[in-house]
Amino acid sequence: MTERSDPPRLLVVDDEDAILETMSFTFMDDYEVITTNDARRGLEILAEQPPIAVVLTDQRMPHMTGVEFLREVYEQHPDTVRIMLTGFADSHATIQAINDGHIYAYLDKPWEPAELKQTVKNAANHYALTVENRRLVEGLGRANLFLEAVMDRFETGAIALDANEDIQAVNHPARKYLEIEEDPIGVAIGEFLVGRGLDKIAEAVAGVANDKGGSFEDLEVMVGSAAHRLRISARGLKGRGGESLGRVLLFKEISHEPLRRKFEELVVGVSQLEGELREALDAALAELSKLDQEVGGTAVTSPSMSLLSERVTRTQTAISSWIEIEDLMCREDYPDAQMLIERMRIANKRWPQSVEPPERVRLLGKRVESYYESGENPKQRVL
Repeated sequence: MTERSDPPRLLVVDDEDAILETMSFTFMDDYEVITTNDARRGLEILAEQPPIAVVLTDQRMPHMTGVEFLREVYEQHPDTVRIMLTGFADSHATIQAINDGHIYAYLDKPWEPAELKQTVKNAANHYALTVENRRLVEGLGRANLFLEAVMDRFETGAIALDANEDIQAVNHPARKYLEIEEDPIGVAIGEFLVGRGLDKIAEAVAGVANDKGGSFEDLEVMVGSAAHRLRISARGLKGRGGESLGRVLLFKEISHEPLRRKFEELVVGVSQLEGELREALDAALAELSKLDQEVGGTAVTSPSMSLLSERVTRTQTAISSWIEIEDLMCREDYPDAQMLIERMRIANKRWPQSVEPPERVRLLGKRVESYYESGENPKQRVL
């Protein structure tokens, strides 16, 4: 039996109780929310109740500013993703938070609710990626004899380096993203990348921190004829005595993210529609068709892009089925009720489960159920 994963934990630190209440209400459905009005207590909570995925803190607070608090969080809990709220035009504090606290994002007060939710969601996803990367590295440390075989099992591209920064292993996704066909084992990573004309990646590799989990860099690069958007990060490898054995460079293909955001915005927009739906559904199908062409036109074959393509196709199927079901019920006096029930069930399963179908689609489902039970078909449009 598969265990149900716990929701990500979100720590909110603000000296205004009203804001703490607002944050709790905003995020309670998707996160385990912990709040405190004292930054010092926030540090205690981080130590007492790990793991905390995301910290959201105000800048101006008594006893300890947001910058000071996030600096401590970075030093003590580098994997926890850090977001700062600032209610005043203090560019110096923001720059300080970026440099000292290595913050993931900052938001101005008053914030836009949608932007706040999306930023926290992205931060939680980044934390999950960090944990995934750490799990990958720990797996590699336990299986040195089968290093490349183990690395090949992960969707994230990985290059293992020894303490001298020489390449010791390259997994299949990294070979694909960087178009590596030859054997690079024993070659210095900087020399190897620059020699292939990948200077931007070489600079990113040199810049990412390898002792802590808070540093990454996103790059848009051309490798051969293929365009990639890569998130590059690194993990240190240490021996039992704490000595450095090297590090693993991690390359995650994120070309899908702008398209994924576009897809999710479209789906949410459709789900919130009220009133007549038909024209909006036709427009949504047209937009999904364009998005499908964009996804296919990227020539990126990452697992995330494949999943997005599948989600787009399934959503197209759902909307098309809803339209066809209504047309059939308006066109025929006695359409096959069992077939309508089954098509409605399949259509609703194809619709993204993270959001509800539009209200009128739910009404269409009730109309189909009513016809199945009573045999009466009013032949009236619902959508």
